[in-house]
Order: sequence, then C-alpha cells, then structure tokens
Amino acid sequence: MMPYTLLISAAELQQLQAQKAPVLVFDCSFDLMNPDTVDTTFAQVHIAGAQQAHLDRHLSAHDASHAINGGRHPLPRPEDMAKWLGQCGVHADTQVVVYDRNGNNYCGRLWWMLKWLGHDAVAILDGGLQAWKTAGGDLAHGEATTAEPCTFAIRPALRQWLSTDDVRAQLGQTSQTLIDARGAPRYRGEVEPLDPIAGHIPGALNRPFTDNFDAQGRFKSPKVLHQEWSQLLAGRSPESVVHHCGSGVSAVPNLLAMELAGLGVTRLYAGSWSEWSRTPGLPCETS
Repeated sequence: MMPYTLLISAAELQQLQAQKAPVLVFDCSFDLMNPDTVDTTFAQVHIAGAQQAHLDRHLSAHDASHAINGGRHPLPRPEDMAKWLGQCGVHADTQVVVYDRNGNNYCGRLWWMLKWLGHDAVAILDGGLQAWKTAGGDLAHGEATTAEPCTFAIRPALRQWLSTDDVRAQLGQTSQTLIDARGAPRYRGEVEPLDPIAGHIPGALNRPFTDNFDAQGRFKSPKVLHQEWSQLLAGRSPESVVHHCGSGVSAVPNLLAMELAGLGVTRLYAGSWSEWSRTPGLPCETS
C-alpha cells in the first residue's frame, strides 16, 4: 500500500478501513476560546475508531522545561511526543489520518509534528468531519477508542521549524519570505484577541489559511493553489518561505497548500506571533 502523505478523501479512508489496513485516525478538533468544551464535543460525535489529539494536552508542551520554543502552543520535546504516539499505537507502518471539525484549523498540527518526527505516512482528511458525514462514514459517540501501545521510533525530520533567533537573523533579507496565516484584521493590527501586541512581523506577507479552501471546505485544486501562491510570492523563491500565524498551528494549511501546489517543502516559525510579540526589543508593524 502506498502511503497517503498529504491529503486523503473520505472514500479513500473508508477503503483503507474496509481493507483492514493499519490505519489510525485522530480527531484534532479544538476550540481556542473555549478549550474546556473540546472533550464534550468529541464525545458527542467523532469518526468511529478515532482517538483524540487535544491541542493543549497532547500537541503542546505543558511547561517551559518540556518546551523547545516559546509562544502559546510550544512544541514539546521530541521524546515526549514520541512517548504519547507510542501510547496511541503509532508504529513505523501505521497510516495516520488526522481531521477536525474546524475548517482544517487544527489537524495540520499533528500532521506536521509527525513529519517533524520522521513519520511520512500521515494525511489530512480533506473536508474534515463534515466530508466524512457527507460520505456516510461510520460515526461513534462517547470515549475515544484505545489502541495497542507500542514504541514510536523517531526518525530524521521531514519538516523543519525555525526559532525566533533564526527568523530575526534573516529579517529583511531575500533569503527569507515570511507569510502570516492569520486573518487580515489581526495581520493589520486592527484587533488582537490573544496576544499582547497587535500587528505583524515587519515585511511579512498575509495569506489567511482559510484562502486555501473551496466552498465545501476542501483544499482547492493544485492548479488554483499554484496560481494563487505564485501571485502572492511575486517572483520570490518558494524555498525562502517561512510560515507563521498566532502560535504555529493554523500556519500549517498554508505550508501544506504550497506542497499541494507543487512549490516544495517549506519551513515553519513555530513560536509565531505569540512568541515574537512577547520577545522584548523585536520590531512590529501595523498596516
């Protein structure tokens, strides 16, 4: 079986399940403003057999001693993440499928983290939970399914992240093209509901992550994505792109969209605006 490494459709996931393929599904749904409601939302309905991947509990470091960067959702140490993945039953041959019910805002986090830890067989369910329901996929209620624990082995990273020092060192140079995935009002500094300073990193371009999806909540075609991203880059090298957002989560759809468009693998500024805006002495822009 060839692994799915970017997107997977509801029909393709149904086929894998029918074939009894080694596939694990993770529900990454979240509510940034009301995180206490996430467990209840999962229990109300989720894809049958899915496990829960909670942004705060599972996909972020819980304290500074276990974080490798700053910001509101810092990355955990690779060994901590590997321990949790092993508890979930993810092994070298597992096809992982991630989804959410939030317009692909959160599931990309686990997709990227698995790539970072060297696991290539991970794909986003295109269209999320709604697409699964539309396809007549099996649903479940209550607690998450548990899997047989195993040892998850970290392998060479397939995706790279940059620190605040890395981004600061290249600020204003042609070797770095910053792309901010937040909505335009936050990018322009008109509103800021979460971080201490409004605005954006100087020189950053704005591409709200929602611009990558069609009216059905699925990623636009590679052709359309290529046209739109090429227009945004305006001759800048795709290899120079560094993606960021508020806390390094919703930037991932932009990163994935560039790969779907055939523009190559790009980098993530993991701390994003939440770390940049909290670091004394760093410049900020509004426009």
